[in-house]
Amino acid sequence: MRLYLGLVHHPIKNKLGELVTTSVTNLDIHDISRSCRTFGVKKYFLVTPFDAQRELVDSILGHWEQDHANAFNPDRQDALAIARAVDSIETAIAQITEIEGQRPLIAVTGANFESFDGDVKDLTKKLEVLNMPCFLLFGTGWGLHPIALEKAEYKLSPIISKNSDGYNHLSVRSAVAIYLDRLFGE
Repeated sequence: MRLYLGLVHHPIKNKLGELVTTSVTNLDIHDISRSCRTFGVKKYFLVTPFDAQRELVDSILGHWEQDHANAFNPDRQDALAIARAVDSIETAIAQITEIEGQRPLIAVTGANFESFDGDVKDLTKKLEVLNMPCFLLFGTGWGLHPIALEKAEYKLSPIISKNSDGYNHLSVRSAVAIYLDRLFGE
């Protein structure tokens, strides 16, 4: 599977369902990069329209490209090499299309969608039949805003625990790792 991952900071919903931009966090940059690298994701896009946030991401990524940081922890630089900040979902789609020579199927995740298209096995089968790359989007804050969902061609079913009492609010880092394991794990 040719998978690309996007951590979307805009367009996002806040607690009231309003359109917002969320903050980029250092943990998301590092931990999600490591999960992506472990499972063979081709590129990890951090999507934010704010120059200052993209500059922060570039600064963090640049630190690990320096000789002393790379010598201290080469595995970290290896993982972070697949990450990049972009200003929009559309920019990431354009970059994937340039790399792959075709537009990716856009899949989204979320615990509170009204309907779903299937689980990861269904998505994998669809991608095999269509022979397409996939751009899998994860939301921050209270989830992807309807503006982002309009781009989706596939809505993944949520992660649900058999032991759950209805609580379902995983960190995005945890959700990414679980979905990647379901897509690529044994």
